[in-house]
Amino acid sequence: MGKFNLHTHTYRCNHARGEDEDFVLAAIENGYTTMGFSDHAPYIFPDGFKYSDFRMKPYRTQDYTDSVRELQEKYKDKIDIKLGFEVEWYPDLIEKELEYLKSFNYDYLILGQHFIGNEIEKWAQYAGHKTGKVKYLDMFIKQVLAAARSGEITYIAHPDIYRFTGSGKIYAEKMDYFLKELKEIDIPIEYNFLGYKENRHYPNPAFWELAAKHQNRTVIGLDAHQPWVYGETEKLKEMKDEILSKGLNLIDDVNEILK
Repeated sequence: MGKFNLHTHTYRCNHARGEDEDFVLAAIENGYTTMGFSDHAPYIFPDGFKYSDFRMKPYRTQDYTDSVRELQEKYKDKIDIKLGFEVEWYPDLIEKELEYLKSFNYDYLILGQHFIGNEIEKWAQYAGHKTGKVKYLDMFIKQVLAAARSGEITYIAHPDIYRFTGSGKIYAEKMDYFLKELKEIDIPIEYNFLGYKENRHYPNPAFWELAAKHQNRTVIGLDAHQPWVYGETEKLKEMKDEILSKGLNLIDDVNEILK
C-alpha cells in the first residue's frame, strides 16, 4: 500500500522539464512511497529514418538508465524507484525494439500508443487527431490489444486517447469490445492525470462509463512532465473522487501492478 505513480517523464523526451532528482524529491515530499520513471522509449527505426523529436534518442538511453539506478540507490531508504519506459506497439518494429530495451534491464513497460500503424509510414495517423474513420479506430484497438496480449506490458497508459468523432453508437460498440478484451487479459488501464488537469479530450466519460461496467482494473497515472505535478494534491484528489464516483475498479496497491 502507499501512494505511487509509475508514469514520469524526463527532459530527454524533449517536452518535459526538470532534473531527474527533482522528480524524486517532489515525490518524497508529497508522500509517495513508490515512483517510476517511464520516459518515452527511443525507437529503433530502419536506417535512414529521422528519429522522432518527442522521445529520447538512442544515445541518451544509457544516461537515462544510469541516472535512475543511481537515484534508486541514493534514496532507497525513502522511496522505491523503478526504471521503466513508455513504448509504442509498432508491429513490424516491436521485436527489435524490445530486444534493444531489454538490454537495459528495465523494471516495467507501459504502453502509450500515440500512432496507428507507425510514424514512419506516410499514412500513419496520430491517435489524438480528430477522425471519424472506423478503420483507424479498429487499427488502434488491434495494436493495443496485440501489446496487451504480448505479456510485455505492465499497463495501458491513456487507453482512451483515440479521438473518434464519428457515431457515438459505433464508438461505444468498439470500446465495449476493447474493454472486454482488456478485462479478459487482466491488464490495468490508466486514468490519466495530465489529460484531466489540462481538460484534454481524455479521460473520455463515454469510455470510462464502459470501464466501470466491465470493472477493468484502473490505475492513476500522473503522466508527470514537471516535478511540481507531484504536488498537485488538491487537483489529484478531485480526480480520484471522480474516479470513485464512477464506480471504477481503482488499484491502490502498486504490488497489484508490478507483480
